[in-house]
Amino acid sequence: MNTLETLSSKIESAKELDFGDIFNKSIELFKKVWLQGLVTLLLTIVLMIPFYIIMYLPLIAFGFMDPESFQQGGEPDMAFLIPFYLFMLVFMFFAMIIGFGLKSAFYRICKSKDLNEASSDDYFYFFKKPYLGKTIKLAAMTFGISLVAALLCFFPIIYVMVPIALINVIYAFNPDMEASDIVKVGFKLGNKKWLITFGLMFVAGLLAQIVGMVMCFIGVFVTASFAAIPLYYIYKESIGLNEQNAIDEIGTVSE
Repeated sequence: MNTLETLSSKIESAKELDFGDIFNKSIELFKKVWLQGLVTLLLTIVLMIPFYIIMYLPLIAFGFMDPESFQQGGEPDMAFLIPFYLFMLVFMFFAMIIGFGLKSAFYRICKSKDLNEASSDDYFYFFKKPYLGKTIKLAAMTFGISLVAALLCFFPIIYVMVPIALINVIYAFNPDMEASDIVKVGFKLGNKKWLITFGLMFVAGLLAQIVGMVMCFIGVFVTASFAAIPLYYIYKESIGLNEQNAIDEIGTVSE
């Protein structure tokens, strides 16, 4: 039985999850990883700054130009805005790659803190050579799914946000799996545990925002990672963390 079949079987036989139990465990784990969550968020912001600059360069250039030079009949010439929209798409894609890799690494840190394992906080674990290609591939797949769901209006994006969020956790603990299989498991687990996952994401995200704003708004940076922690426990309680992946044994990833 391969990894896809094993994980699918575990999801099918997964026990019912308790909302309150997972929420309470998430609070306890947050106390251990809030600093790592803050570092993850700050790294995400810092790494995206160059893409922000590139994206807004066309608009900055337009600000120094004569408005009449890029208007036709009193309306903006769309030819001047096309580079901006293209840069925006590129920025969104690279932002997805950065966020995807860092969040997957954060879940590995969550596991080490939860199980009291002695290991370093490697935030760039999934940007290293064995994993970088798969990180980009998974980010592209989730970006494409999100884009299609957004084009299909409101309800599809609400549905896919749960499986997409779970794909991060599955990748974190099964980096040796094929990208397509990771997506399949993400949707399988998302379908099986959609309601409780969405509820925990919503409540944890709302609580993180409220507590962050009470902490003079800047506290949002500290509390933001709390919204991601319940997903770790959904994976742990549904699939488990006792698997020994081939990548952990031989130190390489199969392509």
